[in-house]
Amino acid sequence: MDQHYNKFQEVSSRTLKIGFGLLFLIVAIGVTGYHYIEELNILDSLYMTIITISTVGFKEVGAPLTDLGKIFTMGMIVSSLGSFAYVGSNMARFVFDGELANYIKTYRVDKKIAKLKNHVIIVGYGRNGEQAALELAEHGVEFVIVDRRDNVISRIHDNPDLLYIRGDATHEDVLEQANIHRAQALIATTPNDADNVFVVLTARSMNPGLTVISRASELESQMKLKRAGATNVIMPERIGGQRMAKLVHQPDVVEFLEYILLQKTKDVSLEELSCKNLAQCFVGKSISELKVREISGANIIGLKISGARYVFNPDPQMILSRNDQLFVLGNPVQIEKLKVAMVTGE
Repeated sequence: MDQHYNKFQEVSSRTLKIGFGLLFLIVAIGVTGYHYIEELNILDSLYMTIITISTVGFKEVGAPLTDLGKIFTMGMIVSSLGSFAYVGSNMARFVFDGELANYIKTYRVDKKIAKLKNHVIIVGYGRNGEQAALELAEHGVEFVIVDRRDNVISRIHDNPDLLYIRGDATHEDVLEQANIHRAQALIATTPNDADNVFVVLTARSMNPGLTVISRASELESQMKLKRAGATNVIMPERIGGQRMAKLVHQPDVVEFLEYILLQKTKDVSLEELSCKNLAQCFVGKSISELKVREISGANIIGLKISGARYVFNPDPQMILSRNDQLFVLGNPVQIEKLKVAMVTGE
């Protein structure tokens, strides 16, 4: 489960095992040695072993030590000091080099990821992945980042608000760790189209109902990603070129749409409202009978019919069903009023 700090676990676990193993071995040798050399019982032998390796300086049990007992005791002291020094130096390194703090943070991150539900998995944290994360955070959508590059993980690690996994998203165990079965969407933003195809294939096979959005750099990769199971394929270079061209002959239209879509103002937003929970009194009724403008002040500017066909500026006489999606323009208060009215019928 805690894959991205496995290396730390292996090092610390090995160090502790060796240290405690040496300590146990020294105690066992000490008890055995004092029992046979000084002919002490087991309890007295254990007592002598403990006071020797701890160097507390208490008086020995019974008669003074024999010469062989003294040599044995000196060996015990030297060997125990070496073992304690080994364990202590490694534990100090874990604490003062920040490795313990990293372990605690990554452990907490994994615990948070395990509890996620209806979140988004962002594969790759380059410029596109970072922008996607900012947008999701702005809308209060939980997400987890998956990236295998050390420099990227170091950058993410500095932000305490980001949940991340170090690993290759083409591997099922990494996506399992990202809680893919409970996720609502996956965004593949790596610059390598082949990697994105593998990520999409893996994600789609693990969660058939997942919304999968992928970046593509090459035009021929678009169809491959679609066949692999991508719900949508985005080509940033193509979109950027189209936007620059439109800014030449339709600059105000582009800026107006960006003003709405990029939420540069809190006064207006374009929202997608599902009719899944539409009140019974509105089912089978027309858009005009919903009285959107009268109830809320918002405007329906588009409609997606049964998840298949888009209708722009729909006719007021179009009939609504619970399989439709409404695209509504208005301020946050107006849209919230409409949401409530659609569910309650009031």
